[in-house]
Amino acid sequence: MTWIVAISIAIGCIIKFSMNPPSAVVAWISSKFALHAQLNSKDITVSYNGTHLEEEEKIRFTDYFNEAIFLKKYYIFPGNEKLFLHPETNVIPYVIKVKGRKKDVDIFVYSYDDHVDVVKQCKKKVVSYSLRSDYLQTITISTKGFSAKTV
Repeated sequence: MTWIVAISIAIGCIIKFSMNPPSAVVAWISSKFALHAQLNSKDITVSYNGTHLEEEEKIRFTDYFNEAIFLKKYYIFPGNEKLFLHPETNVIPYVIKVKGRKKDVDIFVYSYDDHVDVVKQCKKKVVSYSLRSDYLQTITISTKGFSAKTV
């Protein structure tokens, strides 16, 4: 009789957690599939026009990137990947290289006055989306360091 009660409690707990998992588990699973994932400044390198950002500038850029608001996803049809990776624009992108355990990801950040375009490339897969960030829309790199444009 005791075994029946213990097994029914165990089965009940399994059903309970599978139907309504704890928020930590849900956050972990959803972060694995997030389009605009949070970046850790220790795992990335950021470069602009071929020069790497210094550690303090990289941390600040990463914080601004993580705080940016997701606007919309651009759908890329097969064969049009090069149009997104190398758009016909005068904007020089920030290049973020993310070193992961299983895969390396290249992220290109194009800053415009009204939005920020992000193109993420992982092996042959290309994903593009738009962000809103006051800081990323106005940043410039000068010889003195990382600063914001004056309007």
